[in-house]
Amino acid sequence: MSLEAFQRIMTSENVHFMLRSASYSVIIAICALVGGSVLGLLSASMKMSKHGVLRGIANVYVEIIRGTPMLLQIMLLFLGGPVITKSLFKFVFTPNPYVIGAVAVAINSGAYSTELFRSAIQSVDKGQWEAARTIGLNHWQTMKEIILPQAFKRILPPYINEFIVLLKDSSLLSSIGAVELLQSARVIGADNYNYLVPLLCATGMYLVMTLTISFFARKLERRLAESD
Repeated sequence: MSLEAFQRIMTSENVHFMLRSASYSVIIAICALVGGSVLGLLSASMKMSKHGVLRGIANVYVEIIRGTPMLLQIMLLFLGGPVITKSLFKFVFTPNPYVIGAVAVAINSGAYSTELFRSAIQSVDKGQWEAARTIGLNHWQTMKEIILPQAFKRILPPYINEFIVLLKDSSLLSSIGAVELLQSARVIGADNYNYLVPLLCATGMYLVMTLTISFFARKLERRLAESD
């Protein structure tokens, strides 16, 4: 691969196109992580509930999502959503690939986050629950003020890894028409009859993003450790 070929393919316009697509990948990963956190915390609470129906719903959700490929979930939500809305509500729903993709990835992330939250919450000493009751805190106050802050510190390392996984898994959204980082490299490769150069650039961008996230995650982890 010559420098001339690289410069011919990776013009300023194509570089800007890839950077913009990379920002979409980051935004999708952030939205999926936030949505997955909400679903994971809710599902973890249901799995630890005394009510068998709630535990059953959470278990079914986790087992179905973890037992099927993410790509299949994305395709079912994107292709099945319009069919369901047309059948039930009699109108045609045109899905946005970015929105549907972020929702699908969030649902997938929520299933994996469930076990992270559950194990982190259960690892907090039971004596702290009893101490919270003695000072008059209810269940949700105890979770908010005492349990979750401690669980957050324990869940941070695997959760950063989850964000990195989501960032890479955003490439699956190209299957439903979303132009994220990897798809932008494919588009440039097809236009120039050379896939190697844009794919190598995409590789470098993924590495820069993931290594940057890991760097700041380690700094945050050390700071939280010092605050103990």
